[in-house]
Amino acid sequence: MSPARPAAQRRPPKIPESVLVVIHSIELDVLLIERADAPGYWQSVTGSKDSLTEALTTTAVREVAEETGIVIGSPRIPRAALRDWHLSNVYQIYPVWRHRYARGVTHNTEHVFGLRVPRDVAVTLSPREHLRYEWLPWREAAERCFSPSNAEAILHLPRLAG
Repeated sequence: MSPARPAAQRRPPKIPESVLVVIHSIELDVLLIERADAPGYWQSVTGSKDSLTEALTTTAVREVAEETGIVIGSPRIPRAALRDWHLSNVYQIYPVWRHRYARGVTHNTEHVFGLRVPRDVAVTLSPREHLRYEWLPWREAAERCFSPSNAEAILHLPRLAG
């Protein structure tokens, strides 16, 4: 058993409100990333709000940059490329990850966004969070996702891609 971290080193509990960003090309290929803490688990970009007052679009922009190195608002990826799909999912947090939240928190609300990027956009993963990435046709990407809500979001892509 590892020793508990001193209070000054503990991270604050995660906020149970997050974003899911389906990054896709105009051809409807989807960027999936493999989790470093769960090899074999493929997903889109996800992440929790940093504060209760943080706007969801701010969370999406930050998480995309942190996890993929893609900068929304750059000349190649304009801010308008990020679209709120106005979908949200409430799901039970997997027990393996509940320790990251306040005691008693069991559910998360996830808000879904789409981000259209050029297929040749440079991707730089955060090695602390992800092992590798793949571009897949949308149906294959949906099948590869470990998260049912992520797979469902990708299945909406042809209708919501704009």
